[in-house]
Amino acid sequence: MNILDDLKLQYKLGGIAMRVIYWNIACFVISLIFFYQFSVGQFDFPSWLALSSDPQVFLFKPWTFLTYAFFHDGFWHLLFNMMVLNFSSTLFLTYFTQKQYLGLYILSAIFAGVIFALSYYFLNYSASIVGASAAIMAILVATTTYQPLMNIRLLLIGNVKLWHLTAVILILDLMQFRMGNTGGHISHLAGAVFGFIFIKLLQNGTDLSIIVSKTLDFFTNLFRKSPSTPFKKVHKNYNKPTQKPISKIVAKDKTQQQIDEILDKISQSGYDCLTKEEKEFLFKAGK
Repeated sequence: MNILDDLKLQYKLGGIAMRVIYWNIACFVISLIFFYQFSVGQFDFPSWLALSSDPQVFLFKPWTFLTYAFFHDGFWHLLFNMMVLNFSSTLFLTYFTQKQYLGLYILSAIFAGVIFALSYYFLNYSASIVGASAAIMAILVATTTYQPLMNIRLLLIGNVKLWHLTAVILILDLMQFRMGNTGGHISHLAGAVFGFIFIKLLQNGTDLSIIVSKTLDFFTNLFRKSPSTPFKKVHKNYNKPTQKPISKIVAKDKTQQQIDEILDKISQSGYDCLTKEEKEFLFKAGK
């Protein structure tokens, strides 16, 4: 098995978490080909992919509230996010379903994007963001909210509680709030808040991931082929069996009637009195 086949197998069997990681990597490769400016050594994402804080942009491109969460502006940005995403996903899927995972990823990205855009609008800032960090924070905080005392073994540190690790990450975000990438930190904290809300609502019987599931089901059914043609075939085949047995019964009655007449003729006058056609008919019927 070559590398490509191995990657295909991992994508097929790895579950939703592995697929989300693959989607992020694929988007990074695409952006590296089309949006990386080698002359200046940085990405230049178009306004129809990155999320802009300018209302004149995002109001006419509302899909960017989701697309930004699958693109990254550097290799190390992607690598760190995918490592944390893989770690958080494993913990989350220990307790929750894959549909809830996908729903949380998508909804938290949208929520964090909205908070970022509104915050920058009221602060009178203008910028755009990309990255899966907000959705990753939502998954990590959601798991922590549900199982804060889970033991986690970290390299060079040893066993720690999950809430200790999450708290350190959140504190680092808060400390860097005014040091740069303010929009990114706003979206991170917004994702964390959404992860907390998601679990609390789930514990009270409200599963927000149903919104995403029903939306995906709607579009799946929208592009699914109409069942009208198979239905007509079933209806047509249904009528056939009601006709065939009738014709067979009628044919059988006529044949039996003719055989009875020939047998009566034989009993009265003998076999030699039969015509050639009657003898052939009786011979075929005997088979």
